[in-house]
Amino acid sequence: SAVAMAVFDPSPAFADGQTEKFKLPPIDKNDKMRCQFNDSKMGQANAQRDKLYDLRQCKLSGLDASGFDLSGVIMTDTDASKVKFVESQFSKGYLHDSNFDGTDFTNGVIDRASFKGSSLKGAIFGNAVLTGTSFEGADVENADFTDAYIGSFDQKQLCRNPTLKGENPTTGADTKFSAGCAGP
Repeated sequence: SAVAMAVFDPSPAFADGQTEKFKLPPIDKNDKMRCQFNDSKMGQANAQRDKLYDLRQCKLSGLDASGFDLSGVIMTDTDASKVKFVESQFSKGYLHDSNFDGTDFTNGVIDRASFKGSSLKGAIFGNAVLTGTSFEGADVENADFTDAYIGSFDQKQLCRNPTLKGENPTTGADTKFSAGCAGP
């Protein structure tokens, strides 16, 4: 009976940072190269790297990481405002409690990532793929989701976000409409 419960457990398996509580390792503040964007040398979307990709508490505002594979990155208390992530990949990204205001994710792949508690005011997700991505507790006011592919379950969750409102200051897109959320 215990085997049957383990095999047929109806509880969800979280792969996007929505797990109740994570225990992250200490930040290696002695690593002088830690707060830099590094493209994955593995060429895979499954977050395999030769060491932890830790950008916690880094100041990265205004940088350009276009086309980078940032899979498996950990960002908490990170300033990534106004960063260009055009055509970048964030598979399995732990992107909690960080600042992504005015960031451009156009044509990016943000798969099984979690922006829990982050600010994404004025962010652009034009034509991005957002599958298994959570915006729980995130501020998405004035964000633009025009032509983004958002899974139906994820879209329902996003449409319930009370900050899904406003107009993107760069593109002029209506935030709620661009996310495919009908009604007032």
